[in-house]
Amino acid sequence: MNGETHCPLCAGRAISSYSRDRRRPYLNCATCSLVFVPPEYYLSRDAERAEYALHQNDIADPGYRQFLSRLAQPLVARLAPGARGLDFGCGPGPALAHMLRESGFDVAIFDSFFAPAEDVLAGSYAFICATEVVEHLHHPGRELDRLWSLLQPGGWLGIMTKLVRDRAAFASWHYKNDPTHVCFFSADTWQWWAQQHGASLEIIGADVILLQRYPPLLPQ
Repeated sequence: MNGETHCPLCAGRAISSYSRDRRRPYLNCATCSLVFVPPEYYLSRDAERAEYALHQNDIADPGYRQFLSRLAQPLVARLAPGARGLDFGCGPGPALAHMLRESGFDVAIFDSFFAPAEDVLAGSYAFICATEVVEHLHHPGRELDRLWSLLQPGGWLGIMTKLVRDRAAFASWHYKNDPTHVCFFSADTWQWWAQQHGASLEIIGADVILLQRYPPLLPQ
């Protein structure tokens, strides 16, 4: 293992081998529990875009809407009517943004491949969604910190990503077989991240993570 390897989430260097398949190795961070692929195994940007273009994310597909509703429903229940939000990593068809707009919310979109309008990353939002996004991030620590900085006090960061359970389950896990998936979070990882950022954390079901940014404390 490269002696310069560090965790892309917390920058920790207490790294060990976690698993390996026929295509690539997977490492584990002792600080934040992230499982990740070494950078030398990342796809090129063109190859990554080609993989995403294969995704069939049709807003008219009832099954896909039901999938997205696993995040949308609990998030909407926590939002004020008409709140402004951001769908980060919306992909070629921003279905979640469409669903939230149907519910009366004002939703901006961003995707580094398909909707690269950097100005939206200078906004301020009551909520930010990232569905099936964080597992693709090459720099998850930097990107999550940036999203967190865009949230208003009391705002919500809603994430969908499948969670690592243990080493034995990981070895046969289909989720790691997507070549664009390079970071794998566990419940322990999200608990670490929430603690570092002073956030409340709710994990709903197998793959929905809700983080709330607390309002700043008032001086006594």
